[in-house]
Amino acid sequence: MKILLQQRLAIRAVIILLIGLASSLAWIRFHQHLPIPNTVAAVEAPAFKQPETLNGLLALSPAELEHCDIARMNLLCAENLPGAENLKVEECLATLDQWAQHIKSETDRNEHRFKGDPAYYSNSEAFYKMLMMAVVLYEDYGVRYNPKLITSPEATVADDNFFADSRDVLIHGLTGSRHMGTCSSMPILYIALGRRLGYPLKLVKAKGHLFMRWDSPTEKFDMDATGKGLDKYDDEFYKKWPFPLSQADIQEEDYLKSLSAKEELSVFLSIRGECQTDNGQLGDALASFSLAYKLVPTWKGNQVMFAQARQRLARPVIQVQQPQPVNPNIPADPNPLPQAPRNPFQTQ
Repeated sequence: MKILLQQRLAIRAVIILLIGLASSLAWIRFHQHLPIPNTVAAVEAPAFKQPETLNGLLALSPAELEHCDIARMNLLCAENLPGAENLKVEECLATLDQWAQHIKSETDRNEHRFKGDPAYYSNSEAFYKMLMMAVVLYEDYGVRYNPKLITSPEATVADDNFFADSRDVLIHGLTGSRHMGTCSSMPILYIALGRRLGYPLKLVKAKGHLFMRWDSPTEKFDMDATGKGLDKYDDEFYKKWPFPLSQADIQEEDYLKSLSAKEELSVFLSIRGECQTDNGQLGDALASFSLAYKLVPTWKGNQVMFAQARQRLARPVIQVQQPQPVNPNIPADPNPLPQAPRNPFQTQ
């Protein structure tokens, strides 16, 4: 009996050994078919480096521009302009970061207002968020439209020096001590802040005007914030204001379209050129208008401004007044177009 028990135990030990051996062989055969793990650490693509100068910005491809902060693009286009002598781009951007955090805090703190009466905010949380931004900028930071430049569309005239001071038309005038701008700069301020908060905001053109748009897959509406508070519109409004738009206008200028980063930069460069023109820097203005034209050659406004800049110099060569030209490679002259009224980006 004792011998029989010992035999059973021995047999059991053999069985356990065979099972273990079979499992080991199966594990080896299975892992022979697995890919060999890469022992070399994956090299991550370098993070996009934001440009620090206007020349650095102009060297970016359209794809790279999509990663560029709209505020940085706008500020760099103020480089060496009258009114931007003390421009400190990084300080302006830091101010925007601080403002964005304060706007978020106030938006979260007052969320009960939206939940308590959503109809007051057009049943749109997006509109509530934008309205809170407008309130904070107006009440807490004193952001205003420069009262000296307020005029009605019908009173708009050419050569009114609207662009003479870069602080009025680019966003460093809003982040600086004055906190004043116009509708060529105020929409960019809102968009820059909104994008810092993850809002899907776009820049849009109308005739003689810039405005902003909330443009998400689920909600789309247009906005103006050049006065006190925030006005919500649709495209039909901007087909009539500040100047009537024909279908040809819309097609030739991409009016009412959400702009890409490349198109945003083209707008900023044209504003830069207008500032240089108002200050008699005609060579520099030609360089700016040529760059705007090269980015978006299909816009009739770019064609007109570029042609007129060449005509002002009365010869097809560039005379850049800055020590180093922004871009000496002026593209071929587009077909000269008849004189057209300037596009002053004014509001009522």
